[in-house]
Amino acid sequence: MNEENKKLFNRKKPVHLPNLERHNQPTIIYVTVCTKNRRKILATDIVHNTLKKIWEEDTQYMVGKYIIMPDHIHLFCSPLVRDVKNVKQWVAFWKRRASIDLPYLQPLWQRNCWDRQLRQGESYSEKWQYVCQNPVRQGFVNQSSDWYFQGELNELRW
Repeated sequence: MNEENKKLFNRKKPVHLPNLERHNQPTIIYVTVCTKNRRKILATDIVHNTLKKIWEEDTQYMVGKYIIMPDHIHLFCSPLVRDVKNVKQWVAFWKRRASIDLPYLQPLWQRNCWDRQLRQGESYSEKWQYVCQNPVRQGFVNQSSDWYFQGELNELRW
C-alpha cells in the first residue's frame, strides 16, 4: 500500500466527497452521525419525532430509510434539487435544528459525520439489511422489526 492510500485508510476524520451525478442513475448517500462522546440519548420518542419533522420539512435532501440508535444514527438520503448543498453542510443544518429543538440534550452531536455515496453495484437494500440489524447485534431486540426508532420517510429507488 502506498503512502497516500495509507493516509486515507487510517484517517481519523471523514473525507466528504462531492456528490457524483451519473446519467440516469439516482444519487443515494449513506450517512452516519454520532452523539458527542457517544452519549446514549437518541433512542427516545421526542428525539425520533423531532428528527422526522426536520427531515420531512427539508428542501435539500430527502431521507429514505433511517435507524436511530441510542448513540448514533444511520440514514440514507438523496438530493431533492440539482444544485444541492454537500452532505456535510446538510447534516450540519439538521444537527443545528435538532440542537435548538432539544436544548436540554446539549452537547448533542459529534463535530463531523461519515457519508458515502452508494456506487453502481452496491445495493441500498443490502446496506439497509446490515444497518437495521444494529439493535439486534446490540441486544436491544430479538428482531430488527421490533426496534421502534426506525422508518422510511421517502422511497429511494436504486
